[in-house]
Amino acid sequence: MSDGCGAPAQTAVVTGEDTGDQVVVAGKVTGAEGALGGAYVRLLNADGEFVGEVQASPEGDFRFYAAPGSWTVRALHRTGNGEAAVSAEGPGLHQVSITV
Repeated sequence: MSDGCGAPAQTAVVTGEDTGDQVVVAGKVTGAEGALGGAYVRLLNADGEFVGEVQASPEGDFRFYAAPGSWTVRALHRTGNGEAAVSAEGPGLHQVSITV
């Protein structure tokens, strides 16, 4: 998949990481055969507006630093698309899995 959109590539998410006072929305993109590396993952706010985009790591991991609130995380991959909702009302690591 091309890096033409400029989305930053991700590294693996450490599940026990100390986020301090930050809201971190993180997870993994998977498909029928496991992790989907290279998927473009978009963060949408409660109104459905685009906020940011990253490219999933080769293991399908992604991470966003966000404000507290309700978010939709959408994954776009050549094999399909998927999305999931996450409520991140306070600081910490908020995990979300997306199946494409």
